[in-house]
Amino acid sequence: MDKNNTNVSSTVYTLLKQKALLETEYNEEKENFKRQMQAIGLERRIKRGDAWHPVRIGRSYYNSLNQLAIEVYRTSDEDIEHNFEFGKPVCFFKVEQDDRLDSATSKTDKHKGFDVITTGMVSYADADRMVVTIPDKTGTATLLQNTDGIGIQLFFDETSYKLMFEALDRAIRAKGNRLAYLRDLFYSKQKAQTFSFDTIRFPWLNSTQELAVNNVLRAKDVAVVHGPPGTGKTTTLVEAIYETLKRESQVMVCAQSNMAVDWISEKLVDRGVPVLRIGNPTRVNDKMLSFTYERKFESHPDYPELWSIRKAIREMRSNRKRGVSDNWHQKLDRLKSRATEIECRINAQLFGEARVIASTLVGSANRVMSGQKFTTLFIDEAAQALEAACWIPMKRTTRVVFAGDHCQLPPTVKSIEAMRGGLAKTLMERIVENKPEVVTLLTMQYRMNEKIMQFSSDWFYDGKVIAAPEVCHRGILDYDLPMIWIDTSGTEAYEQFVGESFGRINKKEAALTLEKLQEYFEKTGKQRILDESIDVGIISPYRAQVQYLRQQIKKKKFFRPYRKLISVNTVDGFQGQECDIIIISLVRSNNEGQIGFLSDLRRMNVAITRARMKLIIMGNAETLSHTLFYKKLYEYVMQISNGE
Repeated sequence: MDKNNTNVSSTVYTLLKQKALLETEYNEEKENFKRQMQAIGLERRIKRGDAWHPVRIGRSYYNSLNQLAIEVYRTSDEDIEHNFEFGKPVCFFKVEQDDRLDSATSKTDKHKGFDVITTGMVSYADADRMVVTIPDKTGTATLLQNTDGIGIQLFFDETSYKLMFEALDRAIRAKGNRLAYLRDLFYSKQKAQTFSFDTIRFPWLNSTQELAVNNVLRAKDVAVVHGPPGTGKTTTLVEAIYETLKRESQVMVCAQSNMAVDWISEKLVDRGVPVLRIGNPTRVNDKMLSFTYERKFESHPDYPELWSIRKAIREMRSNRKRGVSDNWHQKLDRLKSRATEIECRINAQLFGEARVIASTLVGSANRVMSGQKFTTLFIDEAAQALEAACWIPMKRTTRVVFAGDHCQLPPTVKSIEAMRGGLAKTLMERIVENKPEVVTLLTMQYRMNEKIMQFSSDWFYDGKVIAAPEVCHRGILDYDLPMIWIDTSGTEAYEQFVGESFGRINKKEAALTLEKLQEYFEKTGKQRILDESIDVGIISPYRAQVQYLRQQIKKKKFFRPYRKLISVNTVDGFQGQECDIIIISLVRSNNEGQIGFLSDLRRMNVAITRARMKLIIMGNAETLSHTLFYKKLYEYVMQISNGE
């Protein structure tokens, strides 16, 4: 067997292994979902942000994509941050009163009377309102509107898995085309091809950002922009896209999350680039909505005619009588044909006017994308995306640019077996390993005081990340330490376990966290904090601790004037964000040195790099120092405290 055939068979084997691991993850997640529905009471699901109950059902209507949509309003528990967002599957249910009991308080079957009425897909969601598309079945919307005690919760996501399996199968079967070439290139040590031209200068970028943009433009096959925290990855990527559009008529931009797609889309719109956003944004404002496919579709001059034809079709179907004449069928066919013609014309015009088509990786399979091809695909947040998800848009493209940081948040993998098998290893990581020559590391960061930055730089980036002069010594108070560790060893701060899949809590540590924040606010002064909008992020890896901290802040009168300046969230919730002051509540406190998923150091890299000027770590140093990373981090902070 020649070398090329050996490479191909090795590549296909690796992809088959990925598929098997994805099947393991799929099966486990499906089983977990079933178990949770049987074991976890409704109160718990609401607290986790996975359900609303009871809800108020609003109006129903047909959206521009001709889907039946219904408005849903949350009527209680408004302070709980929910997990509903565009594209997530949901189900409407009716529940008897005893299901509101938590499984810990009763041995009876909590799901007696837990009836699923219909399933649907989130089309839009904000704090207390969402729009859900549901199957267009006669009477479903009316039933929901006229039934008391309705709730809505997240449902198992079959669609994303189906698309990922299809994408892997397509990559495995590919022969003699560009997809097959990229597949074999990504999994081998074979050199990626490049164009050759003189360096283009970008005086407004730093040297590594400028190098990254040039390397993206030179790449014939693949390029990677590796952006550590605060190094301007989005700025660099926007510049690379802008320059690429001087050479290509249109590009595709994808990311793992809706929020990341929104963020980069907004930056491109600010540069005057016409963006067509497939799917609805999570960051909802008029500017964002104005470049969504649905809004543009509805604004098209031909849309009123299309709407009236669709209405006529629905009326004909609902008024259909038995034994209809051939004339009825002919009339219906003519209307459907006319509707399709108008829809295709609007679609062609919307895609023709856009320079950037933006969507999530899964959203790139949307039916409105049918037949679309691009020379360049940009994947932001690539280090957070499962490999299979990256292959979904790859069928549409000639070359790929990955941007992200594999030293920050990894993809979410719930199966331990799949994790150990390597499902969490991303395509970007593979390329970084196999092709270091296509990787550009951004090295100058513009967020943190250099002492806050340095530990992360040394541990994760070989000390290569440096602070820009303008942020190097930034701080809030004179002679202030930019980084401190409040050691809770020897106090009454012990962790408590609060239920399967819900997490841990440390109430004493939470109280200390707010005590320290109050002290710092009193030192800084109320007027200055309000005048300068000094913002604070309180981070905990555990959702239970996050919710407890939110409750305590609401109760404390002292924090009332500052509530808009304080955000409390998990590490994942703070990805991509930054604040002047960050306080991290690590929660874990036990004699065995067990730290659970705090051992995922990439999450901690995110947590410790969110602060601009002041970082306060709350944690039991004895418990955490059993792990080398935390031992070294504690020693580093103590050196700063001792003025070393």
